[in-house]
Formats: sequence, structure tokens, C-alpha cells
Amino acid sequence: MSLTPQTLSLLCLPCAGASATMYLRWRRFLPQWVRIVPVELPGRGARTGEAFADNYDALVAQLCDEQAEAMQGGDFALFGHSMGALLAHGMASRLHDAGRTLPRALLVSACAAPSQRDPERFEGKDDDASLTADLRKQGGTPEDVFASAELMRITLDVLGADYRICRSFAHDAATGSVPLPMPVHAFAGRHDDIDIQRIEAWSSETAGTFTLDAFDGGHFFIRQHEAAFLEALVRRLGPLIAQEKAHAPHALA
Repeated sequence: MSLTPQTLSLLCLPCAGASATMYLRWRRFLPQWVRIVPVELPGRGARTGEAFADNYDALVAQLCDEQAEAMQGGDFALFGHSMGALLAHGMASRLHDAGRTLPRALLVSACAAPSQRDPERFEGKDDDASLTADLRKQGGTPEDVFASAELMRITLDVLGADYRICRSFAHDAATGSVPLPMPVHAFAGRHDDIDIQRIEAWSSETAGTFTLDAFDGGHFFIRQHEAAFLEALVRRLGPLIAQEKAHAPHALA
């Protein structure tokens, strides 16, 4: 009798202005033991009919409740790119504070550590012109979107709502964050506007292992160098599935 191969659910949170469908293509390239679970936010994708969230803490709490089933059993990890990384960290922290099952690891991409966020980053970006300029600067948005008035309207509405979420995030400089009892794996683009030192500061968010993988490219290196990034992602996830298998019951003869 053989065991069913173990799997690890990777809950993936999107960057600002995007839908979680940005992660669906990864299913074609990742090993079968990685189960991609796109975490859609209100107001986009399959949740277009819902009102946008407007508060970081409330959204984190909502996501923890909504994803309870996917996180049941502990065979999961959290991944987020840019704003998604901040939300993933918020979820891990909330689960820890509530004494709930924790992810096997937190994986953060293209995001400054909570203690290193720039409070002025999203100021003045609340009109179409400034949001469009920011889309251009960050890269990663197909030209087809800029060429379509309908797609731009949808994108700018989502981006504006997400920037309000980012503005509502508050880091307590006096108390800081409680280091999480799980590995934190960070990923960065060498040509991103976010200084690599601000991403290295994620090391203070964990009481366990910290790694940092850097790639050529800017804020959307995960698309510009997708193959290299996914290879690194699998390398960081591999020990988690090995740990899971080590705790699995032995097969019966």
C-alpha cells in the first residue's frame, strides 16, 4: 500500500491593482505537489460585484475567515507580491495572535518589510492621472490595458482601492512586530525602486530561517524572469513538503 503524494497549498495574494488570476499560469510550471490557491480580493475577478475593502486590518481579518478551510490542517504556505506580501504577513500575524494553525512559511515578494514601509509612498495617488503614471512606472501592465478605456477604468478603480488599503496600514514603531515562528523567504528585483536593504529587513519578522533571492529586473521580476523565480520558489518550498512527509504516517506493508 502506498501513500497518496503529499501536497502543499500555496495561498497567493495579488499585488495592488490586480486579480489573483495573475497566479493561475503558475499551475503549468510548478510541480504537482504545489497546489496554487489564488486568494481573490473583493471587487475584482470572480468577486467583481462586491464592494472594495478600504481598511487593511479589516481585510486581513476577512481573508483569514474566508480561507479557513484552505488553511485547515496546516499544510499550506502564504505568498504575496507587493501589496499581497503585506496582506500575507498580516494574515500570518493574525493567525499567530489568535493561536490558530500557522503556515509552514511566509513568502514575500517585491515588498519592503513592515518596519521599512514609506508612509508617503501612496500619498497624492488618488486620481486617474497619478494612478496611470504609477502603473507606467511600475511596469507589468500590458499595453492592451492602456489602449482600452474599459480595461483602464476597471484597473484604475481596483488600483485606487488597493492604494487606500496600503495607506491604512500602520506599523507601530514603538512595539514593532512580533517575530513569527516560521521561515520567511523574500524575493526581490535588483532594479526595483525598493532598496534591497528594506527587503532584507524582513529578517527581523521571523524567529526562524530567513532567505533572500534577488533577480534581475524591476518590480515585476516575477514576470520578467518567471522561470528563474519559479525555480527559486520551488527551492524554498521543497523543505516544507519534505518536513510534511517526515511527519506523515508510515505506509502499511
